[in-house]
Amino acid sequence: MVRIRRGAWTAALLAVTVTGSLMTGCTSGGGRADDGRGRTPSPSDTGNGLSNAGSVLAVKIDNVPEARPQTGLDAADVVYAEQVEGGLSRLMAIFASTLPKAVGPVRSARESDLEVLRQFHEPTLAFSGAQRRLLPLIDSAPLNPEPPGKVSDAWYRGAGKAAPHNLYLRPQRLVGSAPGDTALTTGFRFGAAPAGGTPETSRTVRFPSARFTFTWSADRDRWLVAMDGTPTVTTDGTSVAPATVVIQYVKVRTSKYHDVLGNNTPYTESVGSGTAKVLRDGRSYDANWTRPEAADGTRFTTPDGAPMNFAKGQVWVVFAKA
Repeated sequence: MVRIRRGAWTAALLAVTVTGSLMTGCTSGGGRADDGRGRTPSPSDTGNGLSNAGSVLAVKIDNVPEARPQTGLDAADVVYAEQVEGGLSRLMAIFASTLPKAVGPVRSARESDLEVLRQFHEPTLAFSGAQRRLLPLIDSAPLNPEPPGKVSDAWYRGAGKAAPHNLYLRPQRLVGSAPGDTALTTGFRFGAAPAGGTPETSRTVRFPSARFTFTWSADRDRWLVAMDGTPTVTTDGTSVAPATVVIQYVKVRTSKYHDVLGNNTPYTESVGSGTAKVLRDGRSYDANWTRPEAADGTRFTTPDGAPMNFAKGQVWVVFAKA
């Protein structure tokens, strides 16, 4: 399949402002010229309206109280939790093994997302928009940006929530089918738990204005997620319950970007090295992480240097300030 460099599209991306009811309440997003068939072509267009083949789908998901319950979050292979403006948090869900019928609410992208996504081969990033000065970086990144308006029938406004917390994506209309777990080039290893560890029934990770609590359920062999003290369930009532939780301690610094209220956008550095806590099988394990280059996956090891295996199933990675 022939892939086209996205740099040539930058002017068009910046020039287009998506209007209408679909974009009500969203931050600014890019767009490309209509191809005459009611849709806009993707840089990796296959000719059938689908934006990727063999690559993961990453979706930015809102998780402030007004956005809950979310849709499709339980189907993700990996969920990243990062700090954003005002000490709040936002999620980025990675889909490879399966695609739910809908995902959302979808919100805007951040600069840190581009570094996290470098470990995948030309992933598709679905997002509601971005800070205008960030759009050229998104356009030049090795990914397929998909804001609303490019594939219009892939997006819709849901009932029951006010904008901007009601924008949803139909993944199959955007990317067709799931690429399979071989597209998960995260560097994660799955297998038997290492020796040792400490029994753990609950662990809370705090951001300045948000918190995540993971509680072990022996009946389900999973960690039940709560955000800001409220159990995390999807719109169909399914509990979000990863098999492995990684609390990855990273440097969180200020960036050159701000939101409309003037709050600085934190930048989470996911390249480098540091320590982590890995929760699996009702136990907590000390671990080290390393990711020498942005294009590398993240390698987790035990303190003695052996590979740190994860339990098979959904993985949550919470980027906590070191």
